[in-house]
Amino acid sequence: MIDYSAQHPAPLQALLEHSERIGFTMNADHRVGSLLRTLTASRPGGNFLELGTGTGVALSWMLDGMDEHSSIISIDNDGEALGVAREQLGEDARLTLVEADAEGWIMEYSGARFDLIFADTWAGKYHTLEPTLQLLKPGGMWLIDDMIAQASWPEGHAERALALMQSLADRQDLLLTSLPWATGVILAVRR
Repeated sequence: MIDYSAQHPAPLQALLEHSERIGFTMNADHRVGSLLRTLTASRPGGNFLELGTGTGVALSWMLDGMDEHSSIISIDNDGEALGVAREQLGEDARLTLVEADAEGWIMEYSGARFDLIFADTWAGKYHTLEPTLQLLKPGGMWLIDDMIAQASWPEGHAERALALMQSLADRQDLLLTSLPWATGVILAVRR
């Protein structure tokens, strides 16, 4: 079995080059991107949310899976990284890029619920988890990555990740699948 996607989104290479140019090193793994593309493709006309745009690498995969009736909001507080995403992806009418603190945005959001939320930052994963999960439609998916220990993790983060995984396993409102693959993925569906 080959563990990669041979079909990459058209803007991916430019996004990776711009990421390197500005020193942005927190891009999503390509396998996670491929999974995100598959999940967004499974929801025609879907409403999606990405917390932690970065330079737009994962976002490019999500857009690649979305149909013309879908929409996505992507939020980041790093203006330089978000500028790369805006430059490379910002012309897509299905996309709304927001430069803001994701925690504050989550707490203030009052629009339509989401079919999929990709939480690729502390907000929606370690912080403001409950309000984030409330933004999911019934049957909506919540995906997080970076759950396998990494050398770059700050002291105490392994314990934080383990505590999150344990608390998720005890929930009755989510159906949960942990994938010890790529950077470590947890996919949950809201009942």
